Amino acid sequence: MNLSLEYKIQAPKVVLDKNPLIVLLHGYGSNEEDLFSFATELPDTYYVVSARAPYDMQFGSYAWYAINFDADQNKFSDNEQAKVSRDTIADFIDELIANYPIDAHNVSLVGFSQGAILSYAVALSHPEKIQKVVAMSGYFNADIIAEGFEKNDFKNLKIFASHGTSDQVVPLEWARKTPAALGQLNIPITYKEYPVGHGVAPQNFYDFKEWLSK
Repeated sequence: MNLSLEYKIQAPKVVLDKNPLIVLLHGYGSNEEDLFSFATELPDTYYVVSARAPYDMQFGSYAWYAINFDADQNKFSDNEQAKVSRDTIADFIDELIANYPIDAHNVSLVGFSQGAILSYAVALSHPEKIQKVVAMSGYFNADIIAEGFEKNDFKNLKIFASHGTSDQVVPLEWARKTPAALGQLNIPITYKEYPVGHGVAPQNFYDFKEWLSK
């Protein structure tokens, strides 16, 4: 079946009339295999889908948007590409719901790094599509969220955010601004830090899995 994005899927072990969905969004330079290693450890009722980002960087590496450097080696993100990926992910979720017996009112995004940044963007642009977000090692970038998003209804959206205190890829201070930004929108957020670099600590995985199960 041809959907907007390449993906891997694990069917639920416990089949309901309509099963909830978790969509895994990997980081820059990775692929759909990366976070799919979580799939067997996630709750038995979920469809688990790991999506591949659309921009091919060769050798099995993909990105949701380009990261460029200027003459002074300052990094900047291609926000226009990020917006295209945001909309592609939103469409991809609709396609999954159309093709599998998924509960459209129980969809979660689990993103790492670029995937976390996109998870915020999709959920805040389309809070009617997403109920829970797990955003690891990313940050809230208002520049890639749909225009006028502040007026959206976020009453059904909840967020778990986490970051490594030694992260040298995405600065910790960027992540620490997220709770306040979401608090202004009255979106409940659980925010945790772990003594690791740019990666997912075992305790981080345990904590977000427990949070998803609540």
